[in-house]
Amino acid sequence: MKSTDFNPSSENELLTELCSGNQNSFEIIYYQYSARLYANILKMVKVEDLAQELLQEIFIKVWEKRHLIDPEQPFKGYLFKIAKNTVYNFFRKHNIEQQVHQYLVQHSPLSKNDVQEKIDFLESEQLLNDAIAKLSPQRRRVFVLCKLEGKSYAEVSQELGISVSTVNDHIVKAMKFIKSQNQGNSILLVLALFNAITESL
Repeated sequence: MKSTDFNPSSENELLTELCSGNQNSFEIIYYQYSARLYANILKMVKVEDLAQELLQEIFIKVWEKRHLIDPEQPFKGYLFKIAKNTVYNFFRKHNIEQQVHQYLVQHSPLSKNDVQEKIDFLESEQLLNDAIAKLSPQRRRVFVLCKLEGKSYAEVSQELGISVSTVNDHIVKAMKFIKSQNQGNSILLVLALFNAITESL
């Protein structure tokens, strides 16, 4: 079957085979949708290499989660939902990483003239980004607003519609989690910077 020979019945058959782990069916579906999906991703990220990387990540997810595909439902909607979530997560992660970098550059006491200090600084930044990414969405949002954007607990409470005590609980647990993920690493120096911020309750 050629990739262009695509009708509702053949798609149903391909998806059924894909769910069973048939790689040939996966390749046919890939070539059927990849060009169009790539064009849409490129419009959003503006960088060809990045668009290609995200495209591959999307189809890896399709393959890894093939057991969740319902052959009776249009595959296009399922695929573009995965694509939307993947691109959204990229922008969210990229935005947080930019905020972390900007904060560390502004507040780090390290001299950037020393090569080893630069290495330690970059390692701390990456460790912190990785730890933040593992927080739950709500806890990560609270952490970013308080620790990276410098908003008070009261401001975050009002913005997110949660109590000040809940904001405080998120921060305490986020800090505890980040420390537990990076025991003995230089990220503890970075956390000292965060802890030095006075929050207005």
